[in-house]
Amino acid sequence: MSYQPRLQAQYQEQLVPALKERFEYKTVMQVPRITKICLNQGLGKAIADKKIIEAAIDEMTRITGQKAVQTISTKDVSNFKLRKGMAIGARVTLRRERMYEFLDRLIAISLPRTRDFQGIRPKGFDGRGNFTFGVKEQIIFPEINLDEVKYFNGMDITIVTSARTDEEAKALLEGFGFPFKKN
Repeated sequence: MSYQPRLQAQYQEQLVPALKERFEYKTVMQVPRITKICLNQGLGKAIADKKIIEAAIDEMTRITGQKAVQTISTKDVSNFKLRKGMAIGARVTLRRERMYEFLDRLIAISLPRTRDFQGIRPKGFDGRGNFTFGVKEQIIFPEINLDEVKYFNGMDITIVTSARTDEEAKALLEGFGFPFKKN
């Protein structure tokens, strides 16, 4: 038997039947699922110091278990001293088992480590069932050693689902135990 992440098993055994009943789907293929999780760091400070990008790529690789890539500017912006082709960020896209593993660590370990954490505001839905939220510091992840951190950077995390509406996507994420604010 092959390895299956805990949240993936929970999705198949508990969430699919619950969501199918709640939204009255005819088949299990209509039940929304998470398709990918995208992490992105915009690093405008990296224009002056190239080591910021290298540190961000290393940290995101450690956090996700998958190699991060640098993002490159597509045009010149003279106000920001930015030239086309300069590295200005780092990103990772997670799918399948790595996606479920990351989501499990995010919900169970990382988000509760956030300072003064009371839940995530549910205003990050885009109308098509995708949810985006920000993390102010990368040090909430246990993979990051606080002594080695030189630059404190936040990141945007987007959870892309196959849900058609925000209500369906929110029900899916709540089923995984996502800590939304109550009010």
